[in-house]
Amino acid sequence: MKLAAVGSNCIDYYNNVEGGTAYPGGGPVNMAVYTVRNGGQASYIGPVGDDVYGQIMAEAMTRKGVDTSHLHVLHGHTAVSQVTLVDGERVFGDYDEGVLEQYTLSSEDMDFISTHDVVVCDLWGKVGRFFGQLQQRGVKTAFDCATRPGDAACAEAIPYTDYLFFSSDDGDTETLRELMKVLHSQGPKLVIAMLGEQGSLCFDGQTFHSFGIVPCPNVVDTMGAGDSYIAGFLHGLVDGLPIEACMEKGAATSTETLQYFGAWL
Repeated sequence: MKLAAVGSNCIDYYNNVEGGTAYPGGGPVNMAVYTVRNGGQASYIGPVGDDVYGQIMAEAMTRKGVDTSHLHVLHGHTAVSQVTLVDGERVFGDYDEGVLEQYTLSSEDMDFISTHDVVVCDLWGKVGRFFGQLQQRGVKTAFDCATRPGDAACAEAIPYTDYLFFSSDDGDTETLRELMKVLHSQGPKLVIAMLGEQGSLCFDGQTFHSFGIVPCPNVVDTMGAGDSYIAGFLHGLVDGLPIEACMEKGAATSTETLQYFGAWL
């Protein structure tokens, strides 16, 4: 498995942990780290600012074994998400995207991404519009819609997305299944709904596949749980596992992440 994680990154600043603590994160960054943790290879392609947080982000990814050869340091500040931890659940506050605001992929970035098995981006990454070109180059594409599959940024990427992920707190309902069918009709090969404590659901165009959770003995922080599920699921796909086994791998990766503060140690 060789994953290209593209676009958004951010410092998750926990306001009520040790008087204020900054953790490196952001969906694609997290997925890159979890892929390496699962024994794969991963690269991060995207920008950080030329500030202290940008240095923290770059050094942390390098320590985790993520290829940062296409990490771009731009003049300005690194993206920051304000987070409050309430009974193990992270509650997001203000978000400042910093140098991500005007980010775009270069031709060199596109060539580099094309050497990977899968490219993954999320709602905030601003590069979903490049997915069509990447598909034409033979790269499998994955996109995380978070809780907003109807967002304009998602609509731009969905027709060119092979594996589409989103999150829902409503469980496995008929309404959810109808939405997944609609999303699948727009282009993706697989549509995966991550349902938190109720597991996950995957639609392949014909069949709905469901999987529960891998029990967690001690939930410390839910930050990165969805990102780790995606990393595990994609790793399973590239390894040729059946859908249910990919879902189980995603759930197991997620459970590991739940047991510590921040998206990754």
